[in-house]
Amino acid sequence: MSSNRRGPEFWISAWWPVTLGIAIIAAESTTYFGADHTSGPLRWIFQALFGPVSDTTWGTIHHIIRKSGHFVGYGALGLAWLRAWSMTLPLARFMFEAELALLGTALVAICDEWHQSFLPNRTSSPLDVLLDCCGALFMLWAVYMYVRLFRDGLRN
Repeated sequence: MSSNRRGPEFWISAWWPVTLGIAIIAAESTTYFGADHTSGPLRWIFQALFGPVSDTTWGTIHHIIRKSGHFVGYGALGLAWLRAWSMTLPLARFMFEAELALLGTALVAICDEWHQSFLPNRTSSPLDVLLDCCGALFMLWAVYMYVRLFRDGLRN
């Protein structure tokens, strides 16, 4: 293994997606991204695409959009963690890397919910942490299945 492989460029290459993902989640965890601030813009986009909806219907749709964002966003973060661990620990087994990825995602989710508990227009819920972890787990499972079905050499 060359010494250049583990230089600063390697570490930046391996870990910048995780850092970016955490930064995005931290930005979205502010008062500016509370439901009271996202409802208007998201409703405008939704109604431009699908037409007007009642306030009651919009409340449900808005909730689904926000919770889908948890699932997809933390799923992407789980993939970023998996990539980083896979690059950093090239001889490790896939399941070990996936466990580390899920642990990293869970820690970020817990910190995010804890942070939101201090904000006046945000709520904190262990169910959101569970949803976040389910998003990561689903994406990690999808990678596992893809590699098992279409590639050789998965390190169990």
